[in-house]
Amino acid sequence: MAKKPTIYDVAERAAVSIATVSLSFTQPHRVRESTRTLVMEAAHKLGYLPSASARGLARGKTGAIGLFSYDYFNRAGAGAARVHGDADALLPRDLFSDDANGEFRLFPLYHDEVQRGVEMECRRRGFVLMVGEGGGGRSEADINDIAGRVDGLAVFPNTFPVEVLRRIAERIPVVELADPPEETGLNRVSVENTEGMRVLTNHLIQHHGHRAITFVGPSGSPDREQRFAGYLLAMAEAGLDTQTLPAPGRDANGTLGSGVDLAADSDATIHRLSSGAALPDALVCSVDAEALLYLDALERAGVEVPGQIAVTGFDGLAAGRVNRPTLTTVRQPMIALGRAAASILIHQIANPGSEPVAKELPVELVVRESCGCG
Repeated sequence: MAKKPTIYDVAERAAVSIATVSLSFTQPHRVRESTRTLVMEAAHKLGYLPSASARGLARGKTGAIGLFSYDYFNRAGAGAARVHGDADALLPRDLFSDDANGEFRLFPLYHDEVQRGVEMECRRRGFVLMVGEGGGGRSEADINDIAGRVDGLAVFPNTFPVEVLRRIAERIPVVELADPPEETGLNRVSVENTEGMRVLTNHLIQHHGHRAITFVGPSGSPDREQRFAGYLLAMAEAGLDTQTLPAPGRDANGTLGSGVDLAADSDATIHRLSSGAALPDALVCSVDAEALLYLDALERAGVEVPGQIAVTGFDGLAAGRVNRPTLTTVRQPMIALGRAAASILIHQIANPGSEPVAKELPVELVVRESCGCG
């Protein structure tokens, strides 16, 4: 059996140091492109592959970052996709059947885009990404399993109690992908939820002259609560009364009903609104996925958007661009959010004992057809 090529063989063939070969694989951004090309060509000709386990033993590190989310599909039975921001919010599985009337629009989801950003930054910085997922019955053992294999961990909101995350943060850096409702002492990266929703609501008030504006989904997660706060600010500044509706499938406390059909629930809500004294001028939804549900329900009820009512979302999912009407929304930089989380972790891994980092990224108002802006 032929002897496997080593890092020494690659260094000799490329006429560089062993350290340069190592950096070319683990931290390529620190090596000149011409030099890295020489190293890669030498490695290719020799058939050399770096050993992650050997590097880990040498450095006392794994060279991996973990990202913990929750399953988009219900592990207990046939699939159900989860709505961004709520670990317990499920879209009914028939949305993803072959005759689901185009609900493929919802993909890629918020989490897909954030994960892509984490992957991009890990690749750029020479780290491997390990993704862990938990179902509805997830336990601390689920997250400990991945935490024990990585150097740092990014966690989506509402995935685990803060006490669990603090225990993990005693061993490895942890970053939360949201602003928690209370100070946790952990690293975090979030977006301008409050300001973004204030700007969107002001657009409806000042540009379109709307006065009866109803906010959908004020409860359920820190992101939703912050967006609700932005709506309240804009309405107070304009001297307007506030109105709220639960998100589809939820009660006034934000609790999701068991086995709820979100499409049927949104239909029932629109029927109640349209059969009353008057529809509101606009529905301001806390996430795009719910805005799309209401747009469909309004179309089934024969209510014109934006002619009779405006509808807006928040997130900037690709679905909003292909929907008819196209969805006015606040686009958060989902890929940049993932990259920032990975960057924070990599910095904390290299600088143990550093103070926690809190980063807030800007958002962008995107005006389209559903608010009346062609």
